[in-house]
Parts: sequence; structure tokens; C-alpha cells
Amino acid sequence: MTMAASAVSAPRHTPGAMVTSRQAAAIVPHYRIPPHYPGQRIGLFGGTFDPPHEAHLVACLLALKRLALDRVWWLVTPGNPLKNTRGLAPLDERVAAARALARHPRIDVTGVEAEIGVRYSYDTIRYLVSHCPGVRFVWVMGADNLRTFHRWQKWRAIAELVPIAVIDRLGPSLYANGSVAAQALVRRRVRESEAASLPNRRPPAWVFLHGLKSPLSSTALRAVRQSQKRRNQGANS
Repeated sequence: MTMAASAVSAPRHTPGAMVTSRQAAAIVPHYRIPPHYPGQRIGLFGGTFDPPHEAHLVACLLALKRLALDRVWWLVTPGNPLKNTRGLAPLDERVAAARALARHPRIDVTGVEAEIGVRYSYDTIRYLVSHCPGVRFVWVMGADNLRTFHRWQKWRAIAELVPIAVIDRLGPSLYANGSVAAQALVRRRVRESEAASLPNRRPPAWVFLHGLKSPLSSTALRAVRQSQKRRNQGANS
């Protein structure tokens, strides 16, 4: 079985020509698609991870177990088009923090979205599906995202590309199943007892996984960080 570590497309240069350090940095991708092989079951877990927290890790461990996944890829995005990105920590810092938190042999953290130059989840998923033939991807997201999924660009096309696993969250779960997307896809919902079959199902197909009731959110933690920063600046002025 051959493992494949795919690199994103890089600028070409003429053989034998002198290459500057800046050109060399452009030729070698900063982030790569993690190793994979046909038939592998991989969860895709996207977000800004600013900051990453324990609920991210617990959600992915739940997905690994309940969906019988081989791996989960954390896709650290340059920025969420639906959220205010002012004050967002640099991508490299967020990737490093996510890797420090995950530290799990079956979780890979990458900022590959910045390399392929996309802003929307649909474009990321489409790219990975086309560049990783035979891999059985599952999009993993929290119940809070299901509530607003209908606002994502090409959300119906995402559901047609890969199966979706929605992870229970404290609070948002009460309303998520009544959301526009959940109601539109209600006939494609898989019983939770059959969750392990999700990676093998033809999309659209989705499952709601209970068991995680963490109140943590990156948005709330980021707000606390910004508030503390403002207080420190006021104290030093």
C-alpha cells in the first residue's frame, strides 16, 4: 500500500537557472496535503482555531471512534469569510498551537488552504477530493455550524461532495436540527447507530453525533483574549 503526500502546485523555474532564497521558498510549499492512500477514511475538520481548545480535540476523538475513521485532518483556515477576522492570530501561530494541542498520532494539522489560495470550504473540499482519489472523506463540524450551514457558499454542493458528521454542542444543538440545512437534508440523515457506515455512503448523507456537551468556543475565548489585551494596554498607557 503506497502512502501519498501531495504537495500543492508550485511555481516552475528553468532548470540550471539561479534560484534566489525567495524563489526557493515559493517553489517548496509551506503546507502540504497530509499523507493518505485510497480507501482511507479521513475526517476533515476546518476552522480558524483561534485559539484551538479541548472541545476541538474531544470532538475529533469522538468522530474518530464513532465514524471508524483512520485519521482526522485539521484544516486551519486563513480566515472565516462569515466572521470578523480582525485580531486573528497569524496562520503559522494558529497551526503551531493546534499541533501542540492535538498531539495525537491520527490527527494531522495543516494550513494547506493558504497554499491553494481558497477562502471557502467548498473549494477546499473539492480540491482535496480531486487530489486524493479514492480517499473517503467526511466533513466534520459542530452543531453551531449546522445552524448557519445554509449561509455557507455552495452549502448544497458541499453536501453533494462528501458525507457530513455533525458533533453535538451545548446550546446550539437545541436549534441545529431545526435549521434550514438540517430540514433540507432531513431525508438523507443517517441513524446515529449506523454512524460507522457514513464514510462509505454516497453523499448527500449526514449524521448527528451526541456525546459532546462542551461550552467552549474559539469565538468566546478570542473575545476574552481581546478584552484582556485592551485592559493591559489601558494599564500601560
